[in-house]
Amino acid sequence: MKSLRTCPNGHRFYKSSDCPVCPICEQENKPAEGFLSRLSAPARRALLSENIITEKRLSSYTLKEILSLHGTGKSAIPILEKALADAGLSFKKDVDTKSKR
Repeated sequence: MKSLRTCPNGHRFYKSSDCPVCPICEQENKPAEGFLSRLSAPARRALLSENIITEKRLSSYTLKEILSLHGTGKSAIPILEKALADAGLSFKKDVDTKSKR
């Protein structure tokens, strides 16, 4: 069942989950361009929480590290890989610690 909520900015919205995120604020904060604009809100918040706002910063993470962020799922990966490729970059290589011994 949906409940009426009001965010700290005064937006009123209905939500059926316990998620505290205001969808109106989320839409207002969505970038107009760049790779973050093409991601879902949870994936965008996950990257922003790690201060990943540029392709260069994104390239300093492994794919495994990005997937471990809460909110970032497999549907975000093609978007991120394309953004990196367009910038001439890629995810950091995942070093297998077992083969280093």
